[in-house]
Amino acid sequence: MTVLVFIDPARPDGRIADADAPVLLATDQGVTRGDGIFESLLAVNGAPRKVQAHLDRLATSARTMSLDLPADDAWLRAIATAVATFETASPQQPDEHGNTNVILKLIVTRGPEGANSPTAWVQASPVPALLAEQRAKGLDVILLDRGYDSTVAARAPWLLLGAKTLSYAVNMAALRHAHEQGADDVIFTSSDGHVLEGPTSSVLLAHIKDDDGTPVKRLITPNLDSGILPGTTQGALFAAARDAGWELGYGPLLPADLLDADAVWLISSIRLLAPVTTIDGAEIGTAGVRAALTAELAALLAQTH
Repeated sequence: MTVLVFIDPARPDGRIADADAPVLLATDQGVTRGDGIFESLLAVNGAPRKVQAHLDRLATSARTMSLDLPADDAWLRAIATAVATFETASPQQPDEHGNTNVILKLIVTRGPEGANSPTAWVQASPVPALLAEQRAKGLDVILLDRGYDSTVAARAPWLLLGAKTLSYAVNMAALRHAHEQGADDVIFTSSDGHVLEGPTSSVLLAHIKDDDGTPVKRLITPNLDSGILPGTTQGALFAAARDAGWELGYGPLLPADLLDADAVWLISSIRLLAPVTTIDGAEIGTAGVRAALTAELAALLAQTH
């Protein structure tokens, strides 16, 4: 089941729409041009997680695209309506931790051509079972060249590399290519060889020993000025890990750094923390270390809101 709640000035708590009936004009620029932005977040036991971080990132994407947004209060009311309506109509089975989960998408388009008014809505839907399987089993990943160098975001802001836009055709094509190669997911690299991000996730790696064998607890993610989307879940985990005594770092990272890591993850608001088992066929770390580190970091992530 999917629940749609449109932000409507005439309905303070949002306007519920039938997801099985036409609800967008064929001339809406989100449909005709992919001209819009979105955020995806998780509601756990009825409570949206990191909602302000997602609203802040939505606002950043909107500024990048010169797109008007509804006020935060309108989003919060529509989110509450979507969650309550979904949970009433479609009760979810608890996950492996005993929690019920709902995917929430906040979507804004530039609206119908010529109307000069955005279209905005919240979508609530169930979490696919595949994501829990990926967290449990891990991911086989391949590296793909995104086709841009790591400095292009500053040089060409019109490419919108730091915005979460509706133009996801390339990301979906990358995932289809990975599946055709027998892999589960993708890590993008820049044309000058830097590690970037996944099509729908941030990249994270860990070291538990220095080169000289000294024990450490270090988490590293690619540097944000390389044109990647700042990850809200990665940011929340970094904050929790810092409080737990982990060292934190940002790239630049090269593919060799991934292969040298004790563990690598793809992390996102919906899939959460999924360990990478292989990259281009090479095993990352060892199964025992991956499992232990994943359990430790997943416990920290569960404490974030």
